Amino acid sequence: MTLKALIFDVDGTLADTERDGHRLAFNQAFAEAGLDWAWNVGLYGELLTVTGGKERMRHYVERYRPDYRKPANFDALVKRLHAAKTRHYTDLLERGGIPLRPGVRRLLDEARQAGIRLAIATTTTPANVRALLQHTVSPDAESWFEAIGAGDVVPAKKPAPDIYHHVLEQLKLPPAQCMAFEDSENGLCSAHAAGLKTVITVNDYTRQHDFRGATIVLNHFGEPGRAFQVLSGPPANGSRILDLTLIRQLLSDP
Repeated sequence: MTLKALIFDVDGTLADTERDGHRLAFNQAFAEAGLDWAWNVGLYGELLTVTGGKERMRHYVERYRPDYRKPANFDALVKRLHAAKTRHYTDLLERGGIPLRPGVRRLLDEARQAGIRLAIATTTTPANVRALLQHTVSPDAESWFEAIGAGDVVPAKKPAPDIYHHVLEQLKLPPAQCMAFEDSENGLCSAHAAGLKTVITVNDYTRQHDFRGATIVLNHFGEPGRAFQVLSGPPANGSRILDLTLIRQLLSDP
């Protein structure tokens, strides 16, 4: 089957946004609201098992803060906190605090030059996607992506496949002509349930996840002079970077 499109997750896949991006922004939003909530690195890793920032806050209160008395307008508070978190996250990006992961910009440029379509499937908000692309890729990078499925555009978030179904509908392509890129078990489950082959690129938070069913698992996409490592999956046949040649091979393999 001919490769037509690449569909990317955002947080943890395009950039290491979770530990030193979203986590810090959440804590700033909590402090700003006068809350004594504080998410350290270890706790945030546990919270990442829940997809979606608003859902993560609700889970935190239910699981870790039985002492917290929820106000009558708790849902509205969660929405305000999430909006404040997005503002702090965008400020961090504007200061250049979150670089792209190795090989991401190279692969995006190669795909564009080859006429391969680009898309995004993520649970993070459209504002977060926009900020990351503008400040780490290019001011016009949002226009590089033909379809951007983000935030609450579908009711069921990953590991449900809904966001990938939405993006595939926008692209008007079958799953067999696309490759997905994820960093987490929830993301893999989502893409796999939508019928997509999936490349996994792990980070510190997801290295121990269950990636059975992934097409290949890498430590990163690789750069010239900085080869990737294959953590699981087929041998890369001498490849040192994830490029379109290798992606086409992975897509065509049974």
